[in-house]
Amino acid sequence: MANGSIVDNKVILVTGGTGSSGRKFVQTVFTRHKPKKVIVYSRDELKQFEMQQIWPVDGAAPIRYFIGDVRDFSRLKRAMEGVDFVVHAAAFKQVPAAEYNPFEAVKTNILGSQNVIDAAMDTGVKKVMALSTDKAVAPINLYGATKLAADKLFIAANNYRGSKDIKLSVVRYGNVMGSRGSVIPFFVRHSEKGFLPITDKRMTRFSITLQASVDFVLQHLKTMRGYEIFVPKIPSYRILDVAKAIAPECEIREVGSRQGDKIHEELVTSHEAASTVEYDHHFVILPSTAHLQQYKVNGNGHAARVCGYGFTYTSGNNQHFLAVDEIRNLIEKTLGINLTSNDFAQVANN
Repeated sequence: MANGSIVDNKVILVTGGTGSSGRKFVQTVFTRHKPKKVIVYSRDELKQFEMQQIWPVDGAAPIRYFIGDVRDFSRLKRAMEGVDFVVHAAAFKQVPAAEYNPFEAVKTNILGSQNVIDAAMDTGVKKVMALSTDKAVAPINLYGATKLAADKLFIAANNYRGSKDIKLSVVRYGNVMGSRGSVIPFFVRHSEKGFLPITDKRMTRFSITLQASVDFVLQHLKTMRGYEIFVPKIPSYRILDVAKAIAPECEIREVGSRQGDKIHEELVTSHEAASTVEYDHHFVILPSTAHLQQYKVNGNGHAARVCGYGFTYTSGNNQHFLAVDEIRNLIEKTLGINLTSNDFAQVANN
């Protein structure tokens, strides 16, 4: 990696640092960059123990582990002392569990996010990047609603930072391929039963690899000015094509949509589009049209396009859909399995 990385010689705290995104972020930072220190903040002591087998506290990587919950403001504030950047990846993210335990999701995703903001402001953190989801766009389930509220909190916090030198932004992307609880590991395991249950055959989803999502976070941790929601241009897939890629011989059984499911996901709505700027590889959503002027020119001096009211970016109207072979190749690369061999042991605990 070239000299001058945004995270070189910086102290970075990752909330939810033992989750899929957090672990990949830590791995990427240590592989490609030279941070002063990385602090993993999470409430799961077992996962922290497992991470310490890879990155021990007294090893070559400058890492520290903090047991703590984003619901605990005083603990967060203590953990953020001396921190330069915060990547906020902690979330209550399982849709059915959030529907059944609504206030638990509120406490983690909304109150916990406000705690992250307040602790960062009180301790002199320079940048906070929060990880969001397409479920936060026009939400129809509680998880999405709490993530929408969290996004609003992070963007609005720029309004009251006063003289504090802090910037807060959000990255929003679609399903991370192969992440825990996602459809691909579920289909891989379920294929052994000879059929795949599909909620709706029309369903489409955005897809991004774990590495690409981390790269996107790092890219915009560097460019962020505060106020932005960064959205990558990523491919979509059709749920039937995923089934064909994993187990073409399996019967498809349509079982009906679950509570909180959409046919297509959105990343930019028609209402957001009026204050959204499009670049070659991503969009930047701003709080209002009043914030657009500083984003009309990109780094190369070329005019960027304001999307305008009525534009939408959804998994159903995407110009880039993954073909069956592309999906199969990505699954094998992402999960490290050979679909043609039916060797699915490696995803048993995914």
